Amino acid sequence: MISRTPGIKSGTPHIAGTGVTVRTIVRWYKLGMSPEDIVAEYPNLSLAQIYGALAYYHANQQPMDREMAAEEAESDRIEQEHLRLEKSGE
Repeated sequence: MISRTPGIKSGTPHIAGTGVTVRTIVRWYKLGMSPEDIVAEYPNLSLAQIYGALAYYHANQQPMDREMAAEEAESDRIEQEHLRLEKSGE
């Protein structure tokens, strides 16, 4: 149900046959959305696929949390660099 293929979604785990990453589902879940709420946002997915993504996350929580924290830190760094360039007029 979950694929991790080099060259597809940069090798990040995603729901097989879709472009939806496990981390996307996890982020919605961590924001307080239920699996039923998430499937309403992604009607092309089944509830079983949402639960599969969450099960994958819980089985691989530490490495996935590290990856998501690194992505967030890089995003923050890029945003700060952009703001610095805007302020300096570059």
